[in-house]
Amino acid sequence: MKIKTPVIDLFKQFIKDSETGKRLKKNGERITKGSIDNYRYALANLIGFTTDTGFELRICNANKLNTRELGSEKNYWKKFYKKFTEYLYKKGCFDNYVGANIKIIRTFFNYLKNDKDFPTGDFQRLFYIRKEEVEILVLSPEQLKFLIHDEDFNKSLTPAMRRIKDVFVFGCTTGLRFSDIFNLTNKNFEKQDNDWYLKIKSQKTKTYSFVKLPSYAIAIYKHYKPKSAKTAVFGSISLFIFNRSLKQIGEKAGFTNAIEMTRERQGKTKATTKKALRFCDKMSSHMMRRTAITTLLILGMPEHLVRKISGHSHASNSFNRYVHYAQAYVDKEIDKVHSKLENF
Repeated sequence: MKIKTPVIDLFKQFIKDSETGKRLKKNGERITKGSIDNYRYALANLIGFTTDTGFELRICNANKLNTRELGSEKNYWKKFYKKFTEYLYKKGCFDNYVGANIKIIRTFFNYLKNDKDFPTGDFQRLFYIRKEEVEILVLSPEQLKFLIHDEDFNKSLTPAMRRIKDVFVFGCTTGLRFSDIFNLTNKNFEKQDNDWYLKIKSQKTKTYSFVKLPSYAIAIYKHYKPKSAKTAVFGSISLFIFNRSLKQIGEKAGFTNAIEMTRERQGKTKATTKKALRFCDKMSSHMMRRTAITTLLILGMPEHLVRKISGHSHASNSFNRYVHYAQAYVDKEIDKVHSKLENF
């Protein structure tokens, strides 16, 4: 006889154990806040799914099921996967988001099996994860140089907008994530002889970086340098305001060329919006790190050194996307030169 246990209650315990440190990573480190936030989003989706569809979400002890019941349970989880992913797609989600939810549910199953000794039957192996290659949108070297050097444009900005522009330029130079930039203090900046270096440990990857800074990045640091060693160099600002202001800065800078963004839903390419998009409309904090890595590659820095600066491992698949993008950019520029030579 099947004994059913509600999944939602177990999932809440999964989140609580991750928060309190009862559940750890394989290397013994605590689960990051970002991961726990993602667990909560997945829980909200599961609750919404059961509420909207009436699907009974429960799990049974697989060790107490006979052969016929195991087959029935396998079909139940196949049905769950199909209906849950359809539910997310109907809400307008794309493959990466749906895949991220399924990955978390897989992790939850493993938690039940390994941490709680709950025989799950390994039905999570039925859940496959779709992945999509999202286009990398970055500043061109020319756009970045404009933001760095154009004094008239700089003077046209309000002090608040100028600070965001300076932070953005600093991020596009160093490749730091939004969270890491706004945690910088004077202790992260070190002068050796006449050179300045940025030394930091990434909150996300736990990797250390020691990067020499160019003169314009040093000037930005000195402009905002606080008197206290404990005070954040760039103060604090919400991600929402930062991204909203970036779009306004991009529009003011004339980064208004039309772009077409596509995503994948169930493996099929879909336009993200019917509305015409401009480059400035898609400017966000994510562009900083992507621009820094791509710019270093475009301008000729060897891959292994860029990996060292960005904190990517040698086997990182995400880094390879930047390499492919940078090569496409170089090819495009070469084609421009060739076209001029071909016409007499």
